[in-house]
Order: sequence, then C-alpha cells, then structure tokens
Amino acid sequence: MESEYILVELKELSHKEKITKEELMDILKKYAGTISVYDLMMATAYMRKDGEFVHASYRDKYLEIYIKYFIMRMKEVLMKEDYHHDANIDKEAFDESFPMLERTFEKEEADNMEKGKFPLIYVITSLYTTFILEEPIHPVGSEFPGSLKVENRNGVFYCPVKENQKDNVDAICHLCLAEQTPDI
Repeated sequence: MESEYILVELKELSHKEKITKEELMDILKKYAGTISVYDLMMATAYMRKDGEFVHASYRDKYLEIYIKYFIMRMKEVLMKEDYHHDANIDKEAFDESFPMLERTFEKEEADNMEKGKFPLIYVITSLYTTFILEEPIHPVGSEFPGSLKVENRNGVFYCPVKENQKDNVDAICHLCLAEQTPDI
C-alpha cells in the first residue's frame, strides 16, 4: 500500500455528510500500521537534521517535543481504543484542512525523497491530534523563542505564535485548534 493513498481515502471520507472518530481512526490505524521502526528512525533523523536550524537554546526542547509527540505517536495511534467511537469530528474543519494536508504531503514528498514516510507520519499525527485527541498540534508546554509556551487555560488551548503563520497557506497552524494567545 502506497503512502499517498491515504489522501484518496481521506478525500472519500470528506464526501460523507458526517464523519465519526471511528471512521477516521480506521484510516489512520491502517496507514500507521505500514510505518516500520526503520521509518520512524528515518523520520527522527530527518527531524534532527531539520532541528539544526533551530536556535541552539531551544534545539533540545524542540527535538524532545517533536520526537515524542510527533514521531512516537504512531504507536499510540495503533493502540488507541479509548475514544468516543461514535462521536462526530468537526467536518467543516476537516474539509478545510484537506487541501493544506494534501499540499503539505505532496510538497514534503517531492522536496526530498530521503524523508521516507515522514509525510505520512505528518498527516496521521496532525489528524489524530486535532480530531481524535482534540488537542493542539504543538503539545501544551511547547516552548517558542521568548520563553513563550502553548498553554491550556480552563480547557482552551492557546498558542503564542499562531498569528505569525496566518499568511502561510501551508502552515499546520491552520489545522490546529489552538487559539492565538490573547495577551501577546
């Protein structure tokens, strides 16, 4: 099974009037099951190389968060059973996110074939975090320059840099359910 087929299945799912978490999880689990330990190692190496461009004072935190919450979520996706199977996901947000996920997947794949299954991991993790866990893509506590962090204030997630990405049509921030931190 080719990684890009996830886009076909997600597009078919988007044609439905309502989408349950179970329907989305079935697709995510199916493709997460195609990701090997080798694929995870390659994605981790890619992220470490990409992390070379992150300011040195944030690099270790960046790598720890991204590897733990981004790459290692594949096992969690495969094992996840404790969610509201019949609950509907936010169909409008899903439909709006699809073109961005599709562009991102294709761009990541075309830019560099050595990324292996990184584009697939990216799509699975983004959808899982947003629609199944209903959490921000950058986990609470993720730190950005200036000691700014993603926060949970009374059940509302805030990100200090979300507004910075509003003009970047490919930014995953458009999918993320966090709001811009109001006092920044």
